[in-house]
Amino acid sequence: MLKIEVGGAPSYIVEVGSGLLTRLSVPHKQVALVYPADLPPSFVAQVQAALSPAVTVEVPARDGCKTLSVLEGVLSKLAQVNLTRDSAVVGLGGGAVTDLAGFAAASYLRGVAYYPVPTTLLGMVDAAVGGKTGVNLPEGKNLVGAFWPPRHVWVDVDTLATLPPATFREGAAEAYKHGLIANPSLLARVLSPDFVPGHPSLPQTVADAIAVKAGVVTRDLTEQNERAYLNFGHTLAHALEAVTHQAVPHGEAVGYGMHYAALLSRELGGQDLTDHTRAFLKYQQPKALPPLTFEDVQPYMARDKKADAEGVRFVLLHDLARPYLARVPEEVLRRAFEMWRKEVGPITSPIHPT
Repeated sequence: MLKIEVGGAPSYIVEVGSGLLTRLSVPHKQVALVYPADLPPSFVAQVQAALSPAVTVEVPARDGCKTLSVLEGVLSKLAQVNLTRDSAVVGLGGGAVTDLAGFAAASYLRGVAYYPVPTTLLGMVDAAVGGKTGVNLPEGKNLVGAFWPPRHVWVDVDTLATLPPATFREGAAEAYKHGLIANPSLLARVLSPDFVPGHPSLPQTVADAIAVKAGVVTRDLTEQNERAYLNFGHTLAHALEAVTHQAVPHGEAVGYGMHYAALLSRELGGQDLTDHTRAFLKYQQPKALPPLTFEDVQPYMARDKKADAEGVRFVLLHDLARPYLARVPEEVLRRAFEMWRKEVGPITSPIHPT
C-alpha cells in the first residue's frame, strides 16, 4: 500500500494499491454513491457492499454527466432521501464523475464530505486529487465549479484492468504531463512497455504521478500561481473538447495540447521539447482530429480559466521541470498552430460549432 499526503486545511491521504474497493470505510451514517452508467457492475456492487449507501445515483458516462441539468438531478436525489450535513458523497468512476460528484458535495447543504474513488488512470493521477470540482457549459470546459478538497481518496489500480487500451493511454497524458512539468523520470516510465495494468511497477508510477499534483496542490490549492502549471497543454485541449462537443476525449486532447504548448515554448526561446511530445503522441495514438482552423479554437482558448483581465495565459516550459506562465502574442499562437496542424494531420477546412 502506497500513501501520499495532500496538505491543506485539513490535509488528506491518497491510498494507492490493490483490492481497495472492498475495503472502503467512511465515518458517516449516510452515504450517497454517484457512478456512471458505463461502470462495470461489479465495481458498484463492491462499493455498495462496503458502504451500504443510502442512495445510489447513476449518471451519464464521461463528459455527458458534467452538465448543470445532471447536477440538478443528483442534488434532487440527495434531497429526496434527506441526506444531512454530516453525510457524505462518494464519486466512483472516471474523472468526469468525480468532478460532478465533488461539485454536488460542495453544493449540497453548502458542503458535505466528499470521497473520490477513481477507476480510470486519468481520474487517478489528475481529476480525483486536488479538490477541483465542477461541470461544463456550452461555452467551455469547467467554467462552473468549486474548490472542495476530499476527505480521502482511494486509488484501486485493479480497476485499470477493465479499461480499453485506448482509454488507459488517454489517462497516461496526465501522468506524462506531470513528468514534463516536474518529474522527468516519469517520461520514460510512462512510455515503457511496463506501464500497463497488472505490471508490478504500475502502482509506484501512478503514485509518483499523483505525488506531483499533491505537492503542487499543497502549496497552491486555489490556483493563485503554481497550480496553473498543472494545466500544461490544457488551453488548446479544452478548446478541442469544446469545439468538437467532446468528440475528442480529454486525455487525447491533452496529448495534442501538450505538443502545441511545446511548440509555443520553443517559439518563445525555450528548450526544444517537441521530441518528447511527439513521442507521447506516437505512444498514445489519438484519434484523427476533424477539420479545424485557428479561428475555430481561438474563442475557446480566450475563455480559458487561466485568463485574467489582461488576457489569456499559457503554461509553457523553459526546459523539463521548469514551467512558467506567459501571455503569447497572437501571431505566435497562430504560427505555432500552423506548425502543429501540419504535424498532427491534414485538418485544413473550417468547422462551424453549433
